[in-house]
Amino acid sequence: MQDRKWSRRDWLKVTAATAAGMVFAEPLRAAAPPAEAVTPELIAAAKKEGKISFYSALELNTAERLARDFEQKYPGISVRVERSGAERIFQRIAQEQGSGINAVDVANSTDPAHYLDWKKNDWLAAYLPEEVAKHFPPDQVDPDGTSATSCAWFEVIGYNTEQVKREEAPKSYADLLDPKWRGKIVKGHPGYSGAIMTATFVLARDLGWPYLEKLAQQRVMQVQSAADPPKKILLGERAVMADGNDYNLVLAKDQGKPVEVVYPTEGAPLIIVPSGIFKNAPNPNAARLFQSYFFSAETQQLLADEFAHRSFHGKVKEKAGHVPLDKLKMLKADPAQVQAQSEEIKARYAKLFRV
Repeated sequence: MQDRKWSRRDWLKVTAATAAGMVFAEPLRAAAPPAEAVTPELIAAAKKEGKISFYSALELNTAERLARDFEQKYPGISVRVERSGAERIFQRIAQEQGSGINAVDVANSTDPAHYLDWKKNDWLAAYLPEEVAKHFPPDQVDPDGTSATSCAWFEVIGYNTEQVKREEAPKSYADLLDPKWRGKIVKGHPGYSGAIMTATFVLARDLGWPYLEKLAQQRVMQVQSAADPPKKILLGERAVMADGNDYNLVLAKDQGKPVEVVYPTEGAPLIIVPSGIFKNAPNPNAARLFQSYFFSAETQQLLADEFAHRSFHGKVKEKAGHVPLDKLKMLKADPAQVQAQSEEIKARYAKLFRV
């Protein structure tokens, strides 16, 4: 394998961005595949392969829990979890595919724009689990059946309740520009995290780059993953986070930790996490079985109950005390536009925040 690191810009030279207004775009639309149920024949074929390689941008404890539960449900099939930030996963898959290495079976990413590249390159297999066809809204399913939204969350503001009084806490993105928060804010990086890339795109689109320029003057602590800002405020290293996954704070609050979630008055960026099977997967039957397991009501409820992730499965119920989706103002991003602007966003962001 070559040592060269591939960026999305490299692949944009080969694959043009698709202008689309939906969560899943429709480049070169083919016929939607028929829904497929889990059959004894599929299970037998998957067990014959005996393994699966799962590339995931979910947090390691979440991805490993999915793997272990799958292994218990289907003894004889082992799951190898390859966990990293979405941008790193994108680079790795590009390197492998470009070198003719077929190592990935199933991948999920917090950057839906990745699926536009993978689909344009004809790397994804069409597979529609029965429960996706029956219980997921159409805008969360690729029309050609190459991917669907496995879970979602929001990028939010948050704070440490031992350092910030509720009445003084920021309630909007505009509030983060108050001089009193100078040197007290932590934020994720769009060059590492697909979720932060989407959130940065949304803020630049809705609030403008002048907003981010002002935020950069607040002496912001810069971290990588969208999971890092919640950890920093939980430890008290910063009082407020400008972005970060809402589920980390929801879970910490459920455990009695001194943190609070703030869904900004302007709205919160919705982060969807698609999952898809690769066409040249070394273990195609195990991949299909895992994809069906991933989207089952049982697994989707697990993600909601134990990890505070959002599910679009129609039978999944929000845990008591957690704010339901229909009560939140969602700021959605068009993956094609994120894809087209990603390199510019990373460059401008790095210059503004000097990271």
